[in-house]
Amino acid sequence: MGQKGSKLPEARILLLGLDNAGKSTLLYKLKHNISVKTSPTVGFNVETMEVRKNKTNISLTVWDVGGQGAMRQHWKSYHQDTAVIVFVVDSSDRRRFNEAKREIEKTLSSDQLRGCPLIVLANKQDVDNSMTASEIKSGINMSKLCPDRDWFVQPCSASTGFGVEEAFIRVVNMIKLSHVTGIKGNLKETVNYIRGGRY
Repeated sequence: MGQKGSKLPEARILLLGLDNAGKSTLLYKLKHNISVKTSPTVGFNVETMEVRKNKTNISLTVWDVGGQGAMRQHWKSYHQDTAVIVFVVDSSDRRRFNEAKREIEKTLSSDQLRGCPLIVLANKQDVDNSMTASEIKSGINMSKLCPDRDWFVQPCSASTGFGVEEAFIRVVNMIKLSHVTGIKGNLKETVNYIRGGRY
């Protein structure tokens, strides 16, 4: 246990995806190991969890940002200081796949996210006729889209828990120590800053 009042180094994870992709369900499955039915996130959810990387304890701060069309214009407000981008794709919704692909491309074009590792979570693998991780990988053309960053496509199911822990082990492994910082300000200040006048 650390001394009272001491703060762990922090890494910020940005959790994005279209509305109904399963971002919040994934986050709560990972954090609390429970399946929850969620309504669409308006604004954002933020959760912290402690992980270990290279014999160092790190505080992961996961920003789960709403995926409705009106919210996506605000995603760029969360880009700064991101260590890893996690983009959740609803594998069972083939008709919205191209929309998800466009949002991934737009996100990766941000200067603030240049070189930032990307994990695409192929969620809802438990649904019949879902696209496989390989289909999503080739459909997005990951090799061409991500020549200058680490990336991975992970199949998972937020409702059953399949692949969720493995996905976040990948996230931790992809964090570059140069992206782990002492906490600049605190979480409450950051939340208040984003809420104050941004929307």
